[in-house]
Amino acid sequence: MATPPARDVVSIDPRTGEAVEVVAQETTSAEVDRLCAAALAAAPALDGMGRAGRAALLRALADALEARREDVVATADRETALGGTRLNGELTRTCYQLRLFGEVIEEGSYLEATIDHPGDTPMGPRPDLRRMLVPIGPVAVFGASNFPLAFSVPGGDTASALAAGNPVIVKAHGSHPATSQLCFEIMSAAAREAGAPDGTLGIVHGVQAGADLVAHPAIRAVGFTGSVNGGKALLEIIERRPDPVPFFGELSSLNPVVVTPQAAAERGAQLGRELVGSFTLGAGQFCTKPGLAFVPAGPEGDAVLDAMAEAVRATDAPVLLNEGIATSYSRISGGLAELPGVSTVARGGEPQESGFRATPLLLETSAADMPHEVTEECFGPVSVVARYDDEKTLFAALEAMPSSLTATVLRGEGETELPLAVSQELRTRAGRLVYDAYPTGVAVSWAQHHGGPWPSTNSQHTSVGTTAIRRFLRPVSWQGAPQEVLPEELRDDYRGIPRRIDGKLQLPGE
Repeated sequence: MATPPARDVVSIDPRTGEAVEVVAQETTSAEVDRLCAAALAAAPALDGMGRAGRAALLRALADALEARREDVVATADRETALGGTRLNGELTRTCYQLRLFGEVIEEGSYLEATIDHPGDTPMGPRPDLRRMLVPIGPVAVFGASNFPLAFSVPGGDTASALAAGNPVIVKAHGSHPATSQLCFEIMSAAAREAGAPDGTLGIVHGVQAGADLVAHPAIRAVGFTGSVNGGKALLEIIERRPDPVPFFGELSSLNPVVVTPQAAAERGAQLGRELVGSFTLGAGQFCTKPGLAFVPAGPEGDAVLDAMAEAVRATDAPVLLNEGIATSYSRISGGLAELPGVSTVARGGEPQESGFRATPLLLETSAADMPHEVTEECFGPVSVVARYDDEKTLFAALEAMPSSLTATVLRGEGETELPLAVSQELRTRAGRLVYDAYPTGVAVSWAQHHGGPWPSTNSQHTSVGTTAIRRFLRPVSWQGAPQEVLPEELRDDYRGIPRRIDGKLQLPGE
């Protein structure tokens, strides 16, 4: 049977809904196989560059992207309508995290290097044991629609996987194929100039190519940020593999916010304006968007809701990333507004132009009789306010919350008792607890955690921050090994990184 011709990969302008250019052809199964074989072959040499070599590689990638900032931002804006200010900030973040992971691998504690010398124990003689983390192997990364840079070809999954010593093949997102291809070409050229082996970076286009990539035996882990349905489809492919591999997915999040009565009384109007700013940021297309806010009943809570309504009415219809998101937003937000017990408080500007535009929407319900549908994520500029009469009603509603990436408490000045109780209730359901701020900002840092219980597919790891590197490493122990066969970091005379020796932490130089 003849192989069907590859289909065009088309870049669409979401402001008009019109196709602008053909970026590439969908990647064939044969080409996926070739890329995976090249990545597998590159893995030993990439690991062999050492920590210093890979740190230099990461910095070279950041420098190359910075050098093409104007082209990258212009292409991304044309494909996403996110605007130059947002995209310049996102590129700055992207380059920062590439450089930060360079610092992580130079510092070296991520290796968890541990040495137990031979000795007597209550269990009997102990052999010489040495343990550290090593690269897991080629990693498949799926770009996200809503972050064409920070969670895409040059994003955190790619940066952390390369830092760990793993080749990366990225599945370009269909919402921004031109941006993905441009970033890949910039990074590939920089990687070659930095001495990285051929096969260190690869890119594929098309849904079938993504499925082929996840199924390929050379792939040892998958990073994904996207929808629940997309994540479940990839999980099914992984489960059918003879050797299932780790799947690190961030799939959905409601991100509940609790406004305490004291906070509402002290600064209700301010909180209302800030909440709208958060849930409409980026057209509401953040995985950390606060989709449900618990606001007290009574005059203090009314001040919060009135300010929210005023801010929503003043918000124009934003452009969404693609037709699929726009269609889903219209269907889901419209369905929420029609639920029994849910009322529409305010609507933003109606779309006046073509393209994938959406009307911002503010809805209200009772925390005591909250329909379960309002606890499901709706991607886009909509949020629901649930009014509660007392703490008993609030905590009963919190018990019905699904797991989320974040949970937020907006407190009164010096208030601790109720915020502590809310934190204890929500800690089992969230990976990041936010106080007197809003969850839509996710700093890239050593202490950051971006993940949670399901629908994060692995609650033990983060996809943002320095410890994201841990996803793409696996532990190995060497027993009775001669010094010559040990990794440098486990040899007796090495002092360059923190190590735990016979149970005691040893700092560099000690």
